[in-house]
Amino acid sequence: MDLIEFEQEETVSREEAAEQLRKLADALSRNNQVQFVQGGIKTTVRVPDQVQISREIEISADGGEIEFEISW
Repeated sequence: MDLIEFEQEETVSREEAAEQLRKLADALSRNNQVQFVQGGIKTTVRVPDQVQISREIEISADGGEIEFEISW
């Protein structure tokens, strides 16, 4: 299978960011899959029952970053 990569960056409110995370969490817990649309093409990613999760928080004088990564 070829590598499929989806990357999107946008500025949204903190509440909208939380809503997007909730939608992702709901999709994972209910359907064991997530869907992404890029360039009009919908891609469904099936996620296995067991995954690895890593969390990273970086804080500096200029701002911060919170990263969650799910891999299998």
